[in-house]
This record gives sequence, C-alpha cells and structure tokens, in this order.
Amino acid sequence: MSATRILVVDDDELIQASLSELLRLEGYAVEAAGSFREASSHLAAEAFEVVIADVSMPEVDGFELLKMVRNRYPDTAVIMITGYGTIANAVEAMKRGAFSYLTKPVKDPELKLTLERALAQQHLMAENRSLRSQLGERYSLDSIIGHDPKMLRTFDLIEAVADTPTTVLITGESGTGKSLVARAIHQHSNRRGAPFVEVACGALPETLLESELFGHVRGSFTGAVRDKAGKFTQADGGTIFLDEVSTATPALQVKLLRVLQDFEFEPVGGAKTERVDVRCILATNQDLQEEVRLGRFREDLYYRVNVVTIHLPPLRDRLGDIPLLAEHFLEQHCRRTDRQVVGFADEAMRRLQAYGWPGNVRQLENVIERAVILTKHPTVMTDDLPDDLPDDLRGIETSGGNGDGRILPLKQALERPERDIIERALAAYQGSRQATAEALGINRTTLYKKMKRYGIEG
Repeated sequence: MSATRILVVDDDELIQASLSELLRLEGYAVEAAGSFREASSHLAAEAFEVVIADVSMPEVDGFELLKMVRNRYPDTAVIMITGYGTIANAVEAMKRGAFSYLTKPVKDPELKLTLERALAQQHLMAENRSLRSQLGERYSLDSIIGHDPKMLRTFDLIEAVADTPTTVLITGESGTGKSLVARAIHQHSNRRGAPFVEVACGALPETLLESELFGHVRGSFTGAVRDKAGKFTQADGGTIFLDEVSTATPALQVKLLRVLQDFEFEPVGGAKTERVDVRCILATNQDLQEEVRLGRFREDLYYRVNVVTIHLPPLRDRLGDIPLLAEHFLEQHCRRTDRQVVGFADEAMRRLQAYGWPGNVRQLENVIERAVILTKHPTVMTDDLPDDLPDDLRGIETSGGNGDGRILPLKQALERPERDIIERALAAYQGSRQATAEALGINRTTLYKKMKRYGIEG
C-alpha cells in the first residue's frame, strides 16, 4: 500500500524543512513548496491527500491556495497554519473549507492528531462515495437486464416517470423484479439523496400495518409504550414503496387514499395531523381491476394509484433474456463467493430456456447461485441444475398437452411446446433467425425446417 502523500507549503524554509522531516518520520510521503505557484505545480503533477499551508505567504496568500484546492481538488484536505492566529482567521478558514486551523509554533502531537482526523474523515467520505456509486449501479437501469421489446418499453417508462412526482403502480407476477424497478425509479429521480422506504404490506398483520405506515402515539394500544414514527414520516422528502398493496384492508385503503391525495394523515391514536412530502410507488401481483369488480379494492383508490402503470412480463415471456440474466447472475455470484465459473454448457443453457420459471427472475437467480456454489466444473453443467428443472417444459400437461385427458405419443406431445418456444424466441429476437437459432442451440437450417413444419411465418 502506498504512503499517504502530503504537500507542505510555507515560504519559511526552516519551518518547511522541519514539518517535512517530522511527517516523513511518521511514514508519510512528503513534498514541499515555498509559494502558491510552486504548490500549484506539485498539485497538477500528482495527487495529494492533504495540503498543509501557511496563511501568510508572499504574492498569493494561503486563503487563495485553499480556494484553488477546494475548487480543483475537492478530495484533498487542507490544514491551515499561521503565526498570527486569531479566532476570526480560524473561523474564516473553516468557512472556506479548511479541515483545521493550527497556530505556530505547531506542536507535534497536535499536528499528528489533526492529520489522523483529516485522513479518517477522507476515508469515511471515500467509503460513502463508493457506497453511493454502488447503490446507483445496483439500482440503475443497467441492473435491470433485458433486451426483450417488453423490457425496452419498461426502461423507457422508468426514465420518463422517474423525475416526476407521479404515483406509479408496478404490476407483475411474484419474482419479476418489482422492488428493483421501484428502486431504479427512485435512483433516477431528484429524490435519490433522500430515503427510499419499502413496506411489504402482505408481510404484516392487519393490526400492525396501519401503525407501521402512519406511526402511533404512546398508549394508543397495548404495547405502545412510546410514540413511534411511521414509514410515511421516515420517507419524508424521498420515496415510499408499498409492495402487495392489494392486501390492504378496506379501512386502511381509506387512509391510503387520503395520504395519496393530500399527503396528510394522523398517527394511530393521535389527533394531530401530519403532512409529508413523499413520492409513492405501489406494486401488486393481483389484477386490481378484478379486485375492484369483486369489491375487495376501492375503485377511487384504484384510479388514484393507476396514474402510470409499469407491467413487468413474466420470465416465460422473455425467452431471449434468459441467457443475459443467467450470465449476469453468474458473474454476480462468482464475485460474491470468489468462485471461478466462466459460463454455461450448451445443454445447461437449453434447459434453462426450456423451463417455465413460475418463480420468474428471482427463481432463476436462486438456481444460478446454487449452481455457482455446487459446481465442480469451470462451466455450469446440467448436473449442477436442480433435478426438476428439465421436467417442466413450459407447463406441459401430464395428459400430453392437448387438455382432453388422452395420453399422446411423446413426439406428438412435444410439438406444441416446441412450436411455442420457437415463436417466443423469434418474437424476442425480432424475427432474426440467426439470433433465434443461436439462443435455441440449433443451426439455422434446423430452425427453418421446424418453422416450415409448424407453419410459423418469419
């Protein structure tokens, strides 16, 4: 690991030399400069973690150097020193962005402690930047994998609505990635620096969900020993994501309607109205129109949440995305587990594409994670996949696929799912026979013959 680099700037050569020697003995890599011009040359040539600069220098003073460093090298900490220390100068230095302000003669322990604190703060800031970068990467559109036309339309919708206050409803089967899309919308919005609060409505009992969302006051029910802020309050200024909103009770739906319209609510047991500034994203795996028809979901609430709807297609309708997703999860879990698995055997990929994936993308990720952990090969083989994976050829009925209870010969029974797979693949690759053949693991001639046999146009 390279030594921390420090630039000492002082026109007094004796002080410059003594500070430099002290810091070198502490293990730092030190360069010295006697003027603003000389310091600028050093900073332009290499990166420094810390600049220690005298306030009083000929021609251009230390405050100008501080200004230049803050503008051009914001990751560099600046410690100001002076022989004429006043409270006013110290306050001015801090206001202009100096990390600390020391007076001459600089005491060795004081300088060492100040340096340690400055470097610790830099390390913390670097970690925060890294975490923000990782968060942005994880929930950017790049982390939502797919080139299926349905997914491309989803990407367009996310970008269109992200930076608006519009309520968004995300629909789709369990495991299709509704939470990931909600986080991507938040990360692409102007609220990205504020909280993102997720609530799984279906995971909480009715008696607790209202308190969880809106908070409660002390004594409002047995066990409420203190006031508690709800999720809407916690999300103030940011985004709240309500998953499985269809499970909300009629009474809770009334309160949700009010908060979505007016952004106001009262905590459980409280009389004081609270107001919040939140962006609401909701998700469901149910058909809310059908829920309205059956009287289980309020019609006025449905129209309030159904402003912009993003529907996530099931994985079985995105045949061409399976290799992309599988490779993405393979790389991801190899990195997490420090394993070296370079890809998939052709037969293993064919089985992944032949399966119906009732658990959608979440199930695919779990299968890939399991394969990465268990495989003893450089590539994922068929025996690394769960035993039941090749048995479910996109939901073929045990009757043979015709639905009338007759057992058909195997070859005839497989014709229907094979035709279905080919049609889905052609749709996924916009009719490209070459890409479709490659995805299905067959050559173009075989694909053409099968298309002709089944009367598939393309």
